[in-house]
Amino acid sequence: MKKIFSYILLLSVAMVMSSCSIYKHYSRPDDVKTDGLFGDNVTSTDSTSIARIPWREFFTDTKLQALIEEGLKNNYDLRTATLRIEEANAALRTARLSYYPSFSFSPSGTLSFSNNFHSVSGSYKLPIDLSWELDLAGRLFNKKNRAKMAYEQSLVNRQAVQTRLVATIANHYYTLLMLDSQLKVSRTTAANWKENVRIMRAMMEAGMTNKASVSQTEANSYSIEASLFDLERQIREVENALSLVLGSTPRKIERGTLDEQSSRVDFSVGVPAQLLANRPDVRGAELDLAMAHYTTNLARSAFYPSIKLGGTFGWSSAGTAIVNPGEFLLSLVGSLVQPIFNAGSNRAQLKIAKSQQEQAKIAFVQTLLNAGAEVNDALMQFQTASSKTDVRKRQIEALVSAVESTQLLMRHGDATYLEVLTAQQNLLSAQLKQISDRFEGIQGIVNLYQALGGGVE
Repeated sequence: MKKIFSYILLLSVAMVMSSCSIYKHYSRPDDVKTDGLFGDNVTSTDSTSIARIPWREFFTDTKLQALIEEGLKNNYDLRTATLRIEEANAALRTARLSYYPSFSFSPSGTLSFSNNFHSVSGSYKLPIDLSWELDLAGRLFNKKNRAKMAYEQSLVNRQAVQTRLVATIANHYYTLLMLDSQLKVSRTTAANWKENVRIMRAMMEAGMTNKASVSQTEANSYSIEASLFDLERQIREVENALSLVLGSTPRKIERGTLDEQSSRVDFSVGVPAQLLANRPDVRGAELDLAMAHYTTNLARSAFYPSIKLGGTFGWSSAGTAIVNPGEFLLSLVGSLVQPIFNAGSNRAQLKIAKSQQEQAKIAFVQTLLNAGAEVNDALMQFQTASSKTDVRKRQIEALVSAVESTQLLMRHGDATYLEVLTAQQNLLSAQLKQISDRFEGIQGIVNLYQALGGGVE
């Protein structure tokens, strides 16, 4: 027995020395770079990022805050992600416990009857079996670390769901505010056109215009009135979509107005390297790579022998009294299993694991590039909307003057109904676009907040 354990010890030392790489922890590849990730038109050296701002401070509208809190409480995707955390945590605990020896209690007994049941004899055993795998080839080490990465990924997945949820609720909310503003402008325009119809009819009775002009004015009035129903339908659809995100049945969403919203201009995107820590999907992709790293190490460990220690201790007796145990049981067994004929299978499994690790690396880099592009898109969306603000304001002022002038000229016979119609249609279009510009500016900030990984406390 002593020689066997000495042999196992020497072999174990040799295995540890030859399999050091199997115990190597994951480290990020050196060729993964973040320089210029946000694009050539974005330069930032400020390490402060709006992603670090808690959503309660980022979104100051109290009605929106209440909706976000409701969504975080009731959203089914977020609740599912939370349950997956518990599942991954249980798997991690199982992997950690595999380091310790396992014990099992397996009592047994027999009864023998002879001489027409006049003579009874019995025996029993009360053994406790021991099984313990020595982790000299790194199997348990890599299984535990892979389970740890899976647990961390479940946390990151929940963060990704929350980030997306907060941004979705905010975008739906601001979409409702935009549609409310457009509906308000359209209703005012519809009322003005009804007044135009009344004026045109009066002018026709006075011989100042013809039937064609009145009919054209009426048709345009009906067209604007019909557009109100489309806006109301869109509002209801967005309310229904938001209700679904909140985990509730369709309902009226309580909200403020677009004019009450303040556009955040004091923001910083931080440095690109922060995406590696802030963006849940980027972190999740790297955790996939880390799991693939440990899976590859696990495939390598299959080339090395496995060593298990086992044993039994307890007592047995041929009598019937437990208090008189008879004799104690004690045995120790050491076993070693070295793969020989399955080497081809092990090499194939290692090749598969290496390929999957390389695929995970490519997916990680691609996710990082996508994140940088999303940041650039969101910045451009905000900057474009902001640039159009002054231009759109001057356009509307010019169109208001044009409408007033053409209406005055038409009443004196110096302009046609077509000129008035064109001026009013252009004004309505510009007013609706001004509201859309305001919404796009706010949406750009929300998208930037999400693209940088904000929304998680």
